[in-house]
Parts: sequence; structure tokens; C-alpha cells
Amino acid sequence: MKRLLIGLTFLLSACASPADSQSQEPILPIFNASLPDLGPAPELTNDTWLNVDSPLRLADLRGKVIAIDMWTFG
Repeated sequence: MKRLLIGLTFLLSACASPADSQSQEPILPIFNASLPDLGPAPELTNDTWLNVDSPLRLADLRGKVIAIDMWTFG
């Protein structure tokens, strides 16, 4: 248990920012990712949907934030 506490103390002190730092802003990595424009999304053609009364269409979803969860039995 003593080794665990010493290890956690060391880890936390190593992650702390130096006291003489002029800036209090977090340092974030800069990513330069460019993705190709593949054009408009294809229309949703499924006739069977879970948890909705009618099939979904892109025009009905425009302007909304959508999370898509894709999975399979594999």
C-alpha cells in the first residue's frame, strides 16, 4: 500500500505544471487533418428502423446533431 501511495504521489507531481509558468492555458496538441470532400451524403434507404414511427430521411434530419451507432453480429 505504501508503494502505491508513493507511486501515485510521484505520478501526480510529474503531471503538475511548473510553478513559474507564465501561461495558465492548457497546452493542447495541434492536429492538421484534411479530409477529402466526398460530396453530399447518400439518402437513407432503410425501410426498417428501431425506436422511430416512420423511416428517417436526410431532409428531416437537416440542422440536427445526429449520432450513428453501427454494429453487426460478427
